[in-house]
Amino acid sequence: MINPGRGHSIRRFIRIFWTMNVYFISGMGADRRLFRHIRLPEGYRMQFVDWVKPEEDETISAYADRLTGQIDASQPFALVGVSLGGIIAVEIAKRYPAAATVIIGSIPVSTQLPGYYHTLGRKLGLLNVLPGSFFKGAATVKRFFTRETATDKRLIWQMIDESDDAFLIWAMRAVLKWENKELPSSLWHIHGSRDIVFPIGLTRPSHKVRRAGHLLVMTHATEVNAILQEVLTTRAMATL
Repeated sequence: MINPGRGHSIRRFIRIFWTMNVYFISGMGADRRLFRHIRLPEGYRMQFVDWVKPEEDETISAYADRLTGQIDASQPFALVGVSLGGIIAVEIAKRYPAAATVIIGSIPVSTQLPGYYHTLGRKLGLLNVLPGSFFKGAATVKRFFTRETATDKRLIWQMIDESDDAFLIWAMRAVLKWENKELPSSLWHIHGSRDIVFPIGLTRPSHKVRRAGHLLVMTHATEVNAILQEVLTTRAMATL
């Protein structure tokens, strides 16, 4: 008879002597600094997928495929994506199955995108007349009314200021054209109950964080870190 505790011992042995890469993908208008409060459990190494310049009219799917060049898929790995990064993580995981794919403040399928985005962006054509600087300005002003610490607000303002106007317009257009109905295997979804970018009522997260907004990776890092630890050390390891 197999000792039921043997599997746990083996997984613990693996975590001690073997490291898994966890690739983090930031949101639109942000970069790796978004994850400054994230702490991974022992045996997991933070890696970052950086944005590259999109091709003209490039789809989300094609763009995600190019970003896989930054991922070593020859060994088990995990993905963590925030907002746009979560959408990209889903597309990557469809091509290269990850031990765990965790999306935060994002959506896994295109049908969960709020309908009014299509109205504003496609039917009214706002993305054709408003420059990227307009959306950067709006995101900057919004921070005065959000719950981040003063230090995090300054960092967010800096990331917004340094983001590329053309990339923002491309990203918003590409998300509106994104079509996906497929959920990758080993998917977990963390979402704030007060997210106004992707309202929680339109999606079905596996983990809901109460009173958290869109940037819960910063404002509720303690809860996010606890969920990541649970997913990576218990559920993801069970799939290996």
